[in-house]
Amino acid sequence: MILVGFKKVKLAWDELGMSEQEDQAMIEYLSFLSKGKTERESWQIIEGWAHQSGFIPLDKVDNFKLGQRVRLAVRGKAGILAIAGLRPLNEGFRLIASHIDAPRLDIKQRPLYEEEGLAFLKTHYYGGIKKYQWMALPLALHGVVILRDGHKAEIVIGEDEEDPIFTISDLLPHLSKDQYNKKLREAIAGEGLNLLLGHNPSPGEGDERVKSAILLFLKDKYGIEEDDFVSAELEVVPAGKARYAGLDRSFIAGYGQDDRICSFAAWKAIEEIKQPEWTTIVLFADKEEIGSDSNTGMKARFLENFIAELITLQNGNYDGLMVRRSLARAKALSADVTGGYDPNYADVMDKRNSAFLGRGLVISKYTGSGGKYGTSDANPEFVSEVRRIFDNAKISWQTAELGKVDQGGGGTIAQYMAIYGMEVLDCGVGILSMHAPWEISSIADLVMMIRGYHAFLKYQS
Repeated sequence: MILVGFKKVKLAWDELGMSEQEDQAMIEYLSFLSKGKTERESWQIIEGWAHQSGFIPLDKVDNFKLGQRVRLAVRGKAGILAIAGLRPLNEGFRLIASHIDAPRLDIKQRPLYEEEGLAFLKTHYYGGIKKYQWMALPLALHGVVILRDGHKAEIVIGEDEEDPIFTISDLLPHLSKDQYNKKLREAIAGEGLNLLLGHNPSPGEGDERVKSAILLFLKDKYGIEEDDFVSAELEVVPAGKARYAGLDRSFIAGYGQDDRICSFAAWKAIEEIKQPEWTTIVLFADKEEIGSDSNTGMKARFLENFIAELITLQNGNYDGLMVRRSLARAKALSADVTGGYDPNYADVMDKRNSAFLGRGLVISKYTGSGGKYGTSDANPEFVSEVRRIFDNAKISWQTAELGKVDQGGGGTIAQYMAIYGMEVLDCGVGILSMHAPWEISSIADLVMMIRGYHAFLKYQS
């Protein structure tokens, strides 16, 4: 126990007492981070777990009665899981919504080129990254290429120990005088994030022999031709497995913990629920890092359509009014991370309103930036209800905002859930090095988040 001002603060570690099941969950989480480095891969893993736990595809379900488990895949990159509750859906439901995309580099539509005997792929960064963090780093290539004939080539290069890795070359310090004089944001240009691909030329004479050799390799191994890049979804991510970090193994270091740590916790929270009072739903969205647009982002209304399908299964016919009532009466946690307090950068944090690693689950009444723009400001009545749920379940929790008011900020998918009238509260954990290729989380916080999410879903009013 420590003192902050006049308030005694309990550390989550003091309340932890991890079970064997929770120890195993940490191993599962490391595997999830290591294998699910894209939104497609993350959903594929979650859907596999859901299948094993009896969640049936929506189009194969004839009814939605107590205990029925249903799943919906959204174009292979997002999805929803639901368990029918005792109460009818039009009275509302319990929802935890997270996202499974993460900041990265995407391969452009016409990416491959050769210059002075070196072959590169051009990239376009996705989400809020610090470009310099992606230089001179072991990188892997994950994704799919849809060929001209419609066949799908799945690609993962750089993860197996026998695989080559990729990198983006950096400028040597001996010649960085001009670079040092630039602002950090401008020191690395977006168009300079070009993935080094190879330099062994094809036999014979002529121009672009290295590019030709690369294309021959792609054709031979994957059936890919240069024009197929236009129908590809290839992502550049850090190579390597997630690991325990710290001498005491109290941290987890890995790529994409924003927001796969909350996604994993949401899955673990619903996994063991059998016959809840309220229909329980967990949602895994795409495109949060770039504004939740597209047909796999939260703005696409697949939640609304899913509820319409369940109402129809439950009642035998579609009723639009019941759909609206169900959504408006729902209570939800927007499951997303926040910036953890880092003593190395204390000047940008409001210490009285920061998330501290090792103090448990974090609730944020509002997010947004510059005067709460782009936020869903939770009603105090609902915040009070969530407080009671966590306290009754002996969950270590804290409150936080994302840094000082004028420093910046950020939003979550809460605002896109709130448009239906449902009660929504942001709830996740603090992360160090957020949006970096390797992010740091606390094991104690993850365990408390799983417990807290589970308590919220099974809560009986």
